[in-house]
Amino acid sequence: MEQTLNKRPAAQAEKPNEADKTALAEKQTEKRAPTTPREPVPPSNAALSPFTTDVRRNDDHVLWYDSKVLATLSEESSRAIIQRLGQGRYNGIVLYAHNFKALGQSVSPRLMRVLHIDSAEQWAELSTQISPTPGKDLIQVAVISSTQPALLTAARAAGYRTAWRAHVDNAASLHASFHDGMHYDFLMVSFKDPTNIPLELVIAELHKTNTVLLKEVNQDVDDAVIALGVLELGSDGVLASFNTMEQFDRFARKMDAQATPRIDIQIGVIDRITHLGLGYRACIDTTHMFNPDEGILVGSTSTGGILCCPEVFHLPYMELRPFRINAASVHSYVFQANDRTSYISELRAGSSLTTVNARGETRQIFVGRTKTEIRPLLLIEATFPENRKVNIIMQDDWHVRVFSDEVKPRNVTELKAGDRVLGYATEPGRHVGVKVDEHIIEL
Repeated sequence: MEQTLNKRPAAQAEKPNEADKTALAEKQTEKRAPTTPREPVPPSNAALSPFTTDVRRNDDHVLWYDSKVLATLSEESSRAIIQRLGQGRYNGIVLYAHNFKALGQSVSPRLMRVLHIDSAEQWAELSTQISPTPGKDLIQVAVISSTQPALLTAARAAGYRTAWRAHVDNAASLHASFHDGMHYDFLMVSFKDPTNIPLELVIAELHKTNTVLLKEVNQDVDDAVIALGVLELGSDGVLASFNTMEQFDRFARKMDAQATPRIDIQIGVIDRITHLGLGYRACIDTTHMFNPDEGILVGSTSTGGILCCPEVFHLPYMELRPFRINAASVHSYVFQANDRTSYISELRAGSSLTTVNARGETRQIFVGRTKTEIRPLLLIEATFPENRKVNIIMQDDWHVRVFSDEVKPRNVTELKAGDRVLGYATEPGRHVGVKVDEHIIEL
């Protein structure tokens, strides 16, 4: 969720009153919670303000883009990056004197504008062209960044939030970075050496303050991902200057992989197929398109499930439904990320759903609707490693499929004992979808 910073440590030139001291003391007893990367959500007041000035903390990383690198790229590449920033997980952009007019008016309104000022003379010139609030003929800017304390004091007095920008190349500059940075809303820090030990020290010093810490990572995708996870808490965010679409894509893939943990996909051997007769089964229509190697894990018990195919493969009598999985009977469990389960009958529009591919990679999508109908049913029983028994009851029809051990669709009516399928087996035991350590027998 979005949170606006309402408190910050007092500036060096300001004396906090007793109420401020009490509030700060209470805040410093709290510990910053681990962050979880995910796509930012447009602010609820987007219709009222031309862009957001809210700062994402705790639930979302702060991901800013350094626009200085755009001057080194072609016009076509720059346009593509600006468009990408408005569509992805980024929530801020750092502007400069040479580009703030053009970019300040053209970048997505969901990006918070941060203007870097180099000198008092530059501040005197640009301060008449910007505003912390919407204004006619003025560029709206939320944050002023600089390496000049007096300049940031003036910016704060003018109503802007402030960012201290520091470079660490020795012990003295390391200590100065957090001692100075804690007096501002943001600290953007770059490091001479590739080690993350200095970053760990800065995180440790700032984690009980309201200062939002961003590491400058330039074009290093791996450094960006690692920085967000240092000391488990990680920095609040990163300031990146990716200059190719491949870098943006790789960063997105790595962040998605961290946000959605892997599931250990295993091979099971079919024991028995039984035709049951009529019963209720549910189709799950989602808000996403499935890839040809992914599906959802569904089973009758908490011991595990079988990887069900989406309708992405050719059928001779009907159009493809690449958003749909003809799942299973209404009593079934759907296995979710973080070792949780949901009953199929509980899923409805807006429910979160975990897809998993043959490599165990997961992603979170959403249910668009569930469709429950009376259909003939088929019981599929299989044995997985460690002799774990898994079963699923699906619609008894040729067009319903599960994945084979070769990641190919297998029509359930053609399965026989000895066939190998993909699935997941685990220790049994669930209470309201949460795994519990208890003695339980499910048959």
